Amino acid sequence: MKIWESFLDLLYPPKCPFCGKVQETRGICPACRKALPWTEGDQGLKTLPGGTICAAPLWYEDLAREGLLRFKFQGAAAAAEPLGELIAQCAAERFSGAFDVVTWVPVSRRRLRKRGYDQARLLAESACRVWGVRPERLLRKTWDNPAQSGLSEAAARRANVLGVYEAAETEKLRGRRVLLVDDICTTGATLAECARTLRAAGAESVACVTAALTREKEKVHNPAKE
Repeated sequence: MKIWESFLDLLYPPKCPFCGKVQETRGICPACRKALPWTEGDQGLKTLPGGTICAAPLWYEDLAREGLLRFKFQGAAAAAEPLGELIAQCAAERFSGAFDVVTWVPVSRRRLRKRGYDQARLLAESACRVWGVRPERLLRKTWDNPAQSGLSEAAARRANVLGVYEAAETEKLRGRRVLLVDDICTTGATLAECARTLRAAGAESVACVTAALTREKEKVHNPAKE
């Protein structure tokens, strides 16, 4: 396996997933590790609609945003390996002992054909390799709804994903504690709907982890509205 990986590295030299710099080894380059917008403490935890908790190692801004957009929309699938390792580390720190099965937020068949890969599945597989296990397919997307990225209002995002997922194998879910993996958490509407679907199908609990999280906007005090 190492010989095959070395051969692939000669053909396709490993690059930093954030700045794209060619490196001798796979992973995040030292400069990006220093410059990335890391979350700290409880700031890296978000309570989603319905009460589910999501954790992330990075804020979705600057270098992290650029790298994740390339990964998701520009074919940079190789970035899944280092990003998945970040997710694995974050999940181990935040949810150690709180899950016994790993799954992901699936894309629709149409989007999978267009993109060529399911980015959340790649992240889940990469994270699971760190732990020596495999993720399980526990969700299906039943129809190709409009992309969440085209909607800005939280209410519109929640309405857009309502009922678009279903449990893939309910017999595998009863009493299980699920870790749900995705790439980015913005309003959390998609993750919350997936978590609701999993619990309705028998999951005991659901925790979520993503590579990055949107920072909450500070509310500006406006005396004129009082």
